[in-house]
Amino acid sequence: MKRARQWLYLLAVLACCVAGRPAAAQAEEAQRQVLVMLQLPKAHYRPDGSYAGSYGAGVGRQSRQQVAQALAQKHGLEMRSEWPMPLAGVDCFVMRLPEGDKRSSADAARSVAEDRRVAWAQPVGLYQAQAQGSEQEPLYAAQPAAKQWHLAELHQVATGRGVRVAVVDSGVEADHPDLAGQVAFNQNFVDDRPPPAESHGTAVAGIIAARADNGAGIAGIAPQAKLLALRACWQAAHAQTLCTGLGLAKALYAAIQQGAHIINLSLGGPDDRLLALLLDQAQARGATIVAALPGKGGPFPANHAGVLVVGSAPPLPAGAVLAPGRDVPSTAPGGGWTVVSGSSFAAAHAAGLLALVRELDARALPATALVMAAQGRIDSCATLARYASTRALACKPLGQTAD
Repeated sequence: MKRARQWLYLLAVLACCVAGRPAAAQAEEAQRQVLVMLQLPKAHYRPDGSYAGSYGAGVGRQSRQQVAQALAQKHGLEMRSEWPMPLAGVDCFVMRLPEGDKRSSADAARSVAEDRRVAWAQPVGLYQAQAQGSEQEPLYAAQPAAKQWHLAELHQVATGRGVRVAVVDSGVEADHPDLAGQVAFNQNFVDDRPPPAESHGTAVAGIIAARADNGAGIAGIAPQAKLLALRACWQAAHAQTLCTGLGLAKALYAAIQQGAHIINLSLGGPDDRLLALLLDQAQARGATIVAALPGKGGPFPANHAGVLVVGSAPPLPAGAVLAPGRDVPSTAPGGGWTVVSGSSFAAAHAAGLLALVRELDARALPATALVMAAQGRIDSCATLARYASTRALACKPLGQTAD
């Protein structure tokens, strides 16, 4: 068994090294990009008179494109693409520092932002998943939530039916035996190919919503929730999962458009004005944002107002909560299973539990939805008991004993 694990580890390292070559190029390219936001006029005052349906056509859009081209030429940048964002009230133009240009993207963004025609400009940040390494293991009996959270008892009351959970992460293996039929929407915001199956996103998706009716593998915390698999990150070398601010912004925008009730962000990185605006827009539309306790990379999105921050081990900063996140079995690419650790996967547990709460009471507020026990631990039984109405839970809240 030990020798088999050594071979699995060696194969994983080799695979990461191969995958890391294009991934390194993606990260380098992102660090040369600048996002330039041009404000959209209010609908009633748009030059093209468009109120709905034909957004982006006509004189107004052409005018913004001309302004963007002029800005790129003035500041020595290359125009790459345009991304209309009516929900955020801006058009985003992606520009790039040309080869040989020694400026940083932050310096270029500051220069462009000084132009009065620009709402704001920013460099593209890099983000990293909050996870540790993993190894092949089986299955349900080893799930921390099965015992600690009394998962079978919770599922007698709620399973997440009708709840849409956005997994903004690396690629999810949608046809995995434990995820088949669970993914309602699957899109790639990193590149133009079909979403690939990647380790981090597939593991997060499995913890949240793996099937509980197929007699194999694990059971998700919310096995009847529907997943929105939004690939904003990619699998890089040395078991890293990296994301760019632009990919995350496009994925968050899609989550809002797809009506996500819960958005899971198991990642961390620098503060970002565009991402902050989109989180505010999502919360204004009733979505709950769940983020991993930050480690490497930076404090965002865990430091954003209204975001539920989840860690896997004490001590925790003020306001953060504790969920299972060590030695957690979950789904892995290739139709297999794996054991994972880190706050990434603690966040996935909390996202799944909030899906159960959402099924029982769509009006539950994220700030008060969870019942807490000592050391910031989530009391899963007390949480669902609060919303279960006449349906009694077989398990007891922490600190209570069975009759």
